[in-house]
Amino acid sequence: MHRAGIVEGLFLSSGVVDSGMKTQDQLLAAAEILRRKYNYSDYLHLKIMPGAERAQVEQAMLLADRVSINLEAPNTERLSQLAPKKIFDDELLTPLRWMQEIRSQQSPHKVWRPAGERARGRGRWPSSVTQFVVGGVDESDLELLTATEYLYAQTGLARVYFSAFHPIADTPFENRAASPPEREHRLYQASFLLRDYGFGLEELPFQAAENLPLEIDPKLAWAQRNLRQQPIELNTARREILLRVPGIGPKSADVILRARRQNKLRDLSQLSKLGLRLKHAEAFILLDGKAPARQLRLF
Repeated sequence: MHRAGIVEGLFLSSGVVDSGMKTQDQLLAAAEILRRKYNYSDYLHLKIMPGAERAQVEQAMLLADRVSINLEAPNTERLSQLAPKKIFDDELLTPLRWMQEIRSQQSPHKVWRPAGERARGRGRWPSSVTQFVVGGVDESDLELLTATEYLYAQTGLARVYFSAFHPIADTPFENRAASPPEREHRLYQASFLLRDYGFGLEELPFQAAENLPLEIDPKLAWAQRNLRQQPIELNTARREILLRVPGIGPKSADVILRARRQNKLRDLSQLSKLGLRLKHAEAFILLDGKAPARQLRLF
């Protein structure tokens, strides 16, 4: 497929055959063939099997651009309901800790490089990711995001993926309702707030049932509670404060920081000329001490 130009990268995964260690050996053997026999130098994502040994995890990290092991559930109790044969800490969480230890304690000089050329991104350890099933066993958003915050802080995880539950016929969960896609979307938004925007778990707008509201972006919900009466002055706010404003992301914040070194920001037209569209920010910002003029909508 790669030679035919059908794909630009490969993801090697498998169901568990006999044992996690045996299956991991087979995945590693396939990766070795790709890298060393065929000198495959493009993106390779390797799955880590439940029960894999530390040496296998390290070998996968020497061969891959990304490694992953899916936790599926946010804690031991939920996993015992969702996948009772899996062991949350020893089989799933521990390999993620190993990945971070390997990155922090060992030099990546042995990471695979193609013969005769300098590969993009080689010479550094691969990133690691995981995935949660959303809505399979009545777990709350608070549980999922508590685990997410821990993983970002303690295991150096690059990203958490969320997969909304959908029932499948002839399985133990065939009569459970599907999880709404909006819930998956809100969890992604909240996880990015934890990872990229400096938010803490306690700042997220959980409702009484410990779930996020489905009808509103969690960053916007936070701003409505906290910034309505205390808008942010774009000319003086630190970068981490600018990131609290709806509609301002890392790139937008950097544009604002550069622009205000040249001229004081006084109206939205200046921001528009910089390529910024801050429609969602207007209610929460000040420009030179004044709220920006806002055009009323016609109904």
